[in-house]
Amino acid sequence: MNNITIIDLGTTKVVGLVGEKTTFGCKVLAFSENPSQGIKHGEVENINQVLQAMTPCIQDLESQMGKKISKVFVGIAGQHIRSQAECNKVNRNPNMQEISTEEIELLEQNMYSSRVEPGEKVLHVIPQFYHVDDRMEIRNPVGMRGNKIEANYRLFIGRTNSAEDTKRCIERAGLKLEHIILEPLASAQAVLTDDEKELGVAMIDIGGGTTDLLVYYDNVIRHAAVIPFGGNVITEDIRQGCGVPLHKAEDIKKQYGSCYSDLAPANKTIVIQVGSDSREISFRLLAGIIEARMSEIMDAVLYEIENSGYADRIHAIVLTGGGAQMNHLVEFVKYKTGCHARIAKPTYLDEGSCPEVNDSAYSCAVGLLLKGFEYMVGQPEEKVPFWIDLFGNFSTESNKRPAKKVPSPKVLYKKPKEHVAKKKESGPSFEERFNQFFKIDNGV
Repeated sequence: MNNITIIDLGTTKVVGLVGEKTTFGCKVLAFSENPSQGIKHGEVENINQVLQAMTPCIQDLESQMGKKISKVFVGIAGQHIRSQAECNKVNRNPNMQEISTEEIELLEQNMYSSRVEPGEKVLHVIPQFYHVDDRMEIRNPVGMRGNKIEANYRLFIGRTNSAEDTKRCIERAGLKLEHIILEPLASAQAVLTDDEKELGVAMIDIGGGTTDLLVYYDNVIRHAAVIPFGGNVITEDIRQGCGVPLHKAEDIKKQYGSCYSDLAPANKTIVIQVGSDSREISFRLLAGIIEARMSEIMDAVLYEIENSGYADRIHAIVLTGGGAQMNHLVEFVKYKTGCHARIAKPTYLDEGSCPEVNDSAYSCAVGLLLKGFEYMVGQPEEKVPFWIDLFGNFSTESNKRPAKKVPSPKVLYKKPKEHVAKKKESGPSFEERFNQFFKIDNGV
């Protein structure tokens, strides 16, 4: 596939991109944006309204590309997204060779069938590190020898209904959903550098309905959280505090807003026309309203960073998203955290890309493109989850893709052919089951 299409269903806007993979990253060939409706706090609430907002985007992209779009990647967010640490252990046959890539992929795919709360599903599985026998925190165990592997992961879990509603929107538009991608992961892919991921960084993506947090340390995702408010609550506070219509409040926020009242001009005012009347609003008053809400958002972010256990290892704060364009945000974050901070636009954009996307408001959309290309070249997440059961039998989640047979990968625990034949005739004996139980620990 030469190019792919992504749809970013945001609370304030729907963004569509068509891009192609390049050696540097990606090249955005087509861009379209439309005001969003039917989405609240990053989740689909009204499918018909979402379709009304999304359909013009798709048509615009098709017009620019001169061909029909059939498949898309879509981002998912919302306050229902949570993450948790889990591990998977397996005992290896002492006669087995070095640890293979297939073994590591099997361990990772098993985690998609982890037990979660009713109504939830595992969206992403991110490897953290591995223990091989008494050797601890191995980054890549492929090629090592050992009798036992313990794999540690961070699972990203979301509500099944939210994912299904997103899928239903895409299918109602006559499109095929290639993959649902977690938006905080996409934003991080677009804006963070390798050095920041290694040294310790907190990425804060301030959107219209939510604020996403991702904590990296030593090139591994250590924590993630979705805070259920963003730029829209600031706009609503301005509407109420200044007594202006909502669309006026949004314009005031973008043109004159500051989130640090100490840096706002003390003697300057804004004259706003409301109907037949006009009123004056001081810059300092406006900044005070914004600062109060931004402080609340940052307090929630700092609480999550503290919960991650890596607060003392964070060396930088990277801010992105449409809400990151607020005046004096960097100064305010430095004051609140004591860390170096910067505003990030999407990187890894090749020359010739649509110039509109070179903006922090489109970091997530560009990141969805980058993640989409990863899945297209065979990342583990695009495979059907599979596992080895108690008796070494290969299984798949056939209810998800019943029409497609998945070829058996290299089985980790081989048995002599005559032993397998006997099992088919008479079934495993109690002794065989007992022995296999202590040889295989699939961590489920």
